[in-house]
Amino acid sequence: MRNDYFEDPTWGLNGMRRVRESVRIPTATNTVVINLEQLAANVLNPAVDVILLDTTFWGGIRPCIKAANICSAFQLGIAEHSSGELGIQLATMLHLGAVLPNLVFTADAHYHHLLDDVIVGGPMPYRNGAIKVPDAPGLGVELDREKLKQYSEYYQEFGGYPYDRDPGRPGWFSLVPNTRWADPSLPADATVELQR
Repeated sequence: MRNDYFEDPTWGLNGMRRVRESVRIPTATNTVVINLEQLAANVLNPAVDVILLDTTFWGGIRPCIKAANICSAFQLGIAEHSSGELGIQLATMLHLGAVLPNLVFTADAHYHHLLDDVIVGGPMPYRNGAIKVPDAPGLGVELDREKLKQYSEYYQEFGGYPYDRDPGRPGWFSLVPNTRWADPSLPADATVELQR
């Protein structure tokens, strides 16, 4: 299997710049370049070769298209990042990918890990390793209100998925310089207090 890029091997633009100077594989990020100001800083003093666009992190389809155009002008690569999205966000990512002429890297996806979805019809099917861009009105998918209610109740009972934890290694934590990660053992209002 070929590795197209080295994604977020360290924290921050300076850390990424140091890694970029020491490796031959392109560096990529979905954490330290997620807005136009950070993209401008990367253009002026390159730290990352491939910008991973994500409609959630960048704030929608239009900001991602603007970023892709800037990347094209400055010869930076782009790819699509997956944050474990459900069908509604995946639809935004599929539409985005369909309009980006400079999308030369394979899109990242975690969608195949889902057992269910909150859109009518359940998860969108893969065909030959790809998902068709929805062609119905709007984003092309419809919210299944009953599934949304079902999973809302599930969330109320069990809480969210602790994204930075490995259920296979209880008590293990990844080490990052950020001390404000959510602590799933605390009530939601306590976590908010810690982040202030």
